[in-house]
Amino acid sequence: MSLTDPTDLSARRHDAVRAWTSFVEHGDRAEPLVRPEILHSWTRSEAAISTEVTHAPLADESETASIWRDSPLQVAVERVESELRRTAEDGDLVVAVTDPQTRILWTYGGRVMRRKAETVNFVPGGRWDDQSVGTNALDLATRLDAPAMVFSAEHYASIVHNWVCWAAPVHDPVTGAELGVIDLSTTWDRTHPIGLATARVMARLIESAVPARALGPGSDDTSDPGLVMTLLGTAETRLDGQRLLLNRRQTEILALLAMNPGGLSLEQLHAAVYGDQPVTFSTLKAEVSHLRAALGGQLSSRPYRLLMPVATDVDHVLLLLRRGRVAAAVEAYGGDLLPGTNSPGLGELGEYVAVAVREALLADPQPDAVVRYSERAPYDAEVLEVCLAALGGRPHPAVPLLKGRLAVARR
Repeated sequence: MSLTDPTDLSARRHDAVRAWTSFVEHGDRAEPLVRPEILHSWTRSEAAISTEVTHAPLADESETASIWRDSPLQVAVERVESELRRTAEDGDLVVAVTDPQTRILWTYGGRVMRRKAETVNFVPGGRWDDQSVGTNALDLATRLDAPAMVFSAEHYASIVHNWVCWAAPVHDPVTGAELGVIDLSTTWDRTHPIGLATARVMARLIESAVPARALGPGSDDTSDPGLVMTLLGTAETRLDGQRLLLNRRQTEILALLAMNPGGLSLEQLHAAVYGDQPVTFSTLKAEVSHLRAALGGQLSSRPYRLLMPVATDVDHVLLLLRRGRVAAAVEAYGGDLLPGTNSPGLGELGEYVAVAVREALLADPQPDAVVRYSERAPYDAEVLEVCLAALGGRPHPAVPLLKGRLAVARR
C-alpha cells in the first residue's frame, strides 16, 4: 500500500509535524495549518494528557472479554475474520475493532505492525479515546460517526507520529446505532489514497455479517424483532429496519405497549400516559389511531396490544442485570428513560431501571463500568466512593478517572 509518491508523503509529514509543533508550543497559531476536527481533538487531548504519553491505558481484561462476548460484533467479526486477516497481512496493517467507547475489543496485525501495536497497547482492552491517548482516527470516527483518517503528527501523542490510521464506524443494520469502529493502521510512509475507502468497505463487510438474532437491543431474542425501540437516554423507534417518525406522546404510548406485551385496556393506558391530567379518552384514541396506521395495522384494541415481535433497550438492560452481567448492562444503559416524560407509567419504569443499575454497581463496583455509569449519572458520589473503597488503594487505570468524577460529584 505504498504507491503514493514518497516525496509528497515526506512533505506532508513535514507539514503535519510543523502544525503539531506550532500547537504544542503556541496553541492557536496552529489553526490555519490543520483540519478543524484535528485541532478540536488536539484541544481536548491537551486538557487530558501529555504529548509524551507512552501507551494507551488498558481496561480490565475480564470486563473487556465480557463486553466482547456480549457484543453482536463478535459473531460478525468471526464470520468475516478471514477477509480481515487477509487485508492486514497483504498491507502489513494492524486491524482493530472497538466498542462505542473506543475500547479495542479485537485486533489482528501483520508481522511488523503487530509488534508496533503491542508496544503502545493497541491491543484488546486498550482505550483509544482522545482523552486517554490523544487524537487518533478511532476516536474521530466514533465522535463524528463518519470515516476518519489521521496521518503522522496529526496524532496528538508522539508515540504514534510514525503511524497513519483510517477508521470507519460500524452500525447496527436494524437500529442504526453505532456498534463501534474498525480501524486500519500502518506506518506513515505506506499511506495510500485507498486506505479510507478500504476502512469503509471493511465496516460494511462487518455490518453485513451481524447475525439477525443479535440486531438491536433485544439481542437475546431468537427472532428478528419487527419493532425495535431505544428509550434510554434517547428515543428512536424502527419497524422492520425503517425509522418511524412519531411525536413525543405517540412514542410514550408505544413504549408503554411495548413494555406490557399482554396489553392494556383503554382506562389502564390512559392512566399510564396521562395520570390525573384532564385529557379525554377521545384524545388518546386519536393518538392510538395514528400509531395503528404507522404500524401497518399491527395494534389491536380491547385490549390495546402490539401484534409484532418487540425489542427494547429497557428489556435488554434488565435481562443483563438478571444474568449478572453488570458491565454489559451499564454499557447498554443509555441514561434516563425518555428524559422529561410526564407519563406516570414511564416515570415509574424509568426509576426502576435506574435504581436496578445503580444497586447492581454498588454490589459489584467494576471500575470501568462505574466510570461509564458516571457519564450517565455524574453526581452519584456514592457509587464512585464504593468503587474506590473496593479497590483499596490498588492501582487501576480507572482510578484517576474515578477520582476526577468524584471531585465533580461532590461540588
